[in-house]
Amino acid sequence: MDVTELLTAWKNGDSSAGDELLPLVYDELHRAAARAMRGESEGHTLQPTALVNEVYLRLVDQSRAEWQNRLQFFGVASQVMRRVLVDHARARLSEKRGGGLRAISLDELRDAANPSGEVEVLALHEALEKLALFDPEQARLVELRYFGGFTIEETAESLEVSPATVKREWTIARAWLHRELTSS
Repeated sequence: MDVTELLTAWKNGDSSAGDELLPLVYDELHRAAARAMRGESEGHTLQPTALVNEVYLRLVDQSRAEWQNRLQFFGVASQVMRRVLVDHARARLSEKRGGGLRAISLDELRDAANPSGEVEVLALHEALEKLALFDPEQARLVELRYFGGFTIEETAESLEVSPATVKREWTIARAWLHRELTSS
């Protein structure tokens, strides 16, 4: 079975479909986790494998999810991954009273105007929340591209827009995030 068929079976109550799903999605989730965690210190308590496991456990726990297809699954996984990273950063912040925030280079936002600048995961999260207030689609696009590792075409399909629209909105969102993250 492919991912979409397993998601459908899982949605319809076949618990074994969830077990069969993990090996099919694990590598892609792990690549996205590794990409999202780039720049972490070696001794960081959350590693890509642990992040994938936490994301998958949270996805499995969503019994009411209406899984439609592979892209939708990975789109939700990118949201969950972002939440896990933000929760982890907040926990570390509260433990260390401001220390140990995870740095994300703007280069990881795919060639933003100033690739040498760095931002913290909480700052990125807050900027995305701010962006979502006036342009939720751009915030979702960044989430899919950055946390989900979606290509332009996958993002376009997921958001039901053209690849040209994704490219244009991605450029605008990166510029806005760059300005927002470097001005604070």
